[in-house]
Amino acid sequence: MAQAHMTDTEHGSSGAEHSGSGVRRLFGGRWRGDRGIWRRGIVLAAVAALIALTMVVHAQIPNRVGNLGSLIETFLPWLGVGIPVLLVLALLRRSATALIVLLLPTVVWLNLFGGLVTGKAGSGGSDLMVATHNVNAQNRDPVGTAKEVAAQGADVLALEELAPGQVSTYTKALASTYPYHSVQGTVGLWSKYPLSGTQPVDIRLGWVRAMRSTVTTPHGKIAVYVAHLPSVRVKLNAGFTASQRDESADALGEAIAHEPLPDVVLLGDLNGTMNDRSLNAVTAQMRSTQGAAGDGFGFSWPAAFPMARIDQIMVKGAEPVSSWTLPRTSSDHLPIAARLKL
Repeated sequence: MAQAHMTDTEHGSSGAEHSGSGVRRLFGGRWRGDRGIWRRGIVLAAVAALIALTMVVHAQIPNRVGNLGSLIETFLPWLGVGIPVLLVLALLRRSATALIVLLLPTVVWLNLFGGLVTGKAGSGGSDLMVATHNVNAQNRDPVGTAKEVAAQGADVLALEELAPGQVSTYTKALASTYPYHSVQGTVGLWSKYPLSGTQPVDIRLGWVRAMRSTVTTPHGKIAVYVAHLPSVRVKLNAGFTASQRDESADALGEAIAHEPLPDVVLLGDLNGTMNDRSLNAVTAQMRSTQGAAGDGFGFSWPAAFPMARIDQIMVKGAEPVSSWTLPRTSSDHLPIAARLKL
């Protein structure tokens, strides 16, 4: 019995030693003494350095040629996708140079976006839940879309891209949940609390795609802005065409800057992310609920495979408690919501 036990132990020890030596051979023997590990992978190292540099100096990339800076800033978090790809290639190439340089974009990306990976929702209660949704003018199921969004429980709901022929459809579908509403042009606001001082906001388009209203909640009055900034396009011959969007953002920022109420909420499709410098007139004076208290990146567009958060909830005065995306509807955007402390 004792002899059998000793034999098993010896076999186990031999296996452990064999496994350990295998690991050492893989990461030690094959790399140790390989003088090419510093010469191989120079191209991979250069690509890693370029990704890091782009993230560091993105604000200095000029917009003069095709709004290149804004285009990169719109999809800036996705530069991180290149990091694991380069890591695999560096391991396959057995390039110590590429692995070391790869630390640069990793550190920069984590510094810029690491805080968005984890949830930041507060543990305290909230006074108000707000939501916004670009419903898509070509929506084939407006009734279903309205009911799905209303079922999420928002106290205040903003809708954008309302087709003229569908306004009455949305109004009827939401009437039982929201006794107060106003539609200005192609944007609308539905509320469980009284609205007053409702009026269009001129964002220099020639037609109405923004509005402002005072919502009288049990916790006080708040100014709610709803906006749908002009769309942007990526064209081979013109780059990132966003000049009209940028001018409208400046106009919207001016209107919000002159708002007399201390608590302000902006709901809408801004066709731009918080990283896009062209929205500075708005983003410089307001906080993103997603950035402050969101769960993950909160990408909202396109709904089939969200790649950017161009739908926004921003606040001034009010404190974000939580922020998240809502389930997909028949629109090409995801609805988003936030809870606020006034």
